[in-house]
Amino acid sequence: MSGVASRLTAVQTLHDILQKGRSFSQTFPHYSQHLEPRDRALAQQICFGVLRELPSLNWLLQQLLQKPLKGNKSILHEVLLVGAYQLVSMNMAEHGSVSATVEVSKKLGHKALSGVINGVLRNLLRQQAQLQQKLVQAQAQDRTLQSNHPRWLVERIEAAYPQQAQQILSANHQHPPLWLRVNRQHPAAADYPQRLHNLDIGFSRSEQLPSALKLDKPMDVTQLPDFATGAVSVQDIAAQHAAFLLAAQAHEQVLDCCAAPGGKTAHLLEQTPGVQVTAVEADPKRAERIGENLDRLGLTARLKVADARDLEQWWDGQQFDRILLDAPCSATGVIRRHPDIKWLRRATDIAELASLQASILDALWPTLKPGGRLLYATCSILPEENSEQIQAFVARHSDAIRLATSPSGGIDWQWLPDDYDGDGFYYALLEKQA
Repeated sequence: MSGVASRLTAVQTLHDILQKGRSFSQTFPHYSQHLEPRDRALAQQICFGVLRELPSLNWLLQQLLQKPLKGNKSILHEVLLVGAYQLVSMNMAEHGSVSATVEVSKKLGHKALSGVINGVLRNLLRQQAQLQQKLVQAQAQDRTLQSNHPRWLVERIEAAYPQQAQQILSANHQHPPLWLRVNRQHPAAADYPQRLHNLDIGFSRSEQLPSALKLDKPMDVTQLPDFATGAVSVQDIAAQHAAFLLAAQAHEQVLDCCAAPGGKTAHLLEQTPGVQVTAVEADPKRAERIGENLDRLGLTARLKVADARDLEQWWDGQQFDRILLDAPCSATGVIRRHPDIKWLRRATDIAELASLQASILDALWPTLKPGGRLLYATCSILPEENSEQIQAFVARHSDAIRLATSPSGGIDWQWLPDDYDGDGFYYALLEKQA
């Protein structure tokens, strides 16, 4: 039964995320590799839905379970989460959803408890109206239940954005749009919009960036015309601004630091033929992605697998004209794309990440030429990683001056989730005084 296979994949992935602290991107490819595209899409939909609604689903199950499922039975809690999400939030046949979910418990070696799974889900169906009413009442008293975010994150967002907090929390539950970046060096670039139109692939153009197109409906990007030959790449509109803000010139030496998976590296090369890019990435597996993406696009950069802070490991002493630091961060601006972030991040991570970001900034500053520019970017919305980080850096370095980044002329450009239909993102541009 393909329906059982997709639900089993969802359960295994969610168990690794919620019980073992592993990310969706680490686990899902492994568990889903045997699935057909349609079943893989269903498994991902279920995973993302459970992660978006986790506190509410847990509350509903607590009303129906006599005692928590622990120890070697803990994976059955994920089985119930998968079943509950289907019944509460998906327009699927109730009998088939319950039957397939019960079958998953048997596949996992818990045949003796399959009756418990069946009973809980059947009771959820029977009592759904009353339980939903009680859930609404509980949400009025509990911000975690109301927002389906961890309390610490709700408090951080409310403190930083008292006027926009509800908008941000709501945006984090939306399905993100699919943005494309047209490769200006590709022969198909000039008529690419017309080619999409000819294939009845609906899209809209960005008013800000001519190379950015937003598809009306998500699709398998490998089916896009000339995707395999590098005509387009997937990249959010917010991230596409990096290459334009850095404004590298032909033959300049550019450093792209923490570069994986290589989207911004590729964009720099597409935008400015002749620019010399060095891409540094600490994770060997993620560094391989950079090479794969550049190969598809027919582009070349110098790849260095190294900790950016260890200059002796990778730097030859020649200063760069431009530096792009896409810093490691909490990724709190891309929760709608990666809902597992809500449950993998901890409040204590933010100070640790801010310390790491500061150490990378300090290490890279000597590698920048006088008169050169460094663009600092994160996909975070938290001030500790963004505006406060840059303020502290400028206070430490008297030769650093801040330049305008936003269209309004502001020195900080903080995107919030869904601004311009983009991800949450932050930019700051620094120039090194001669």
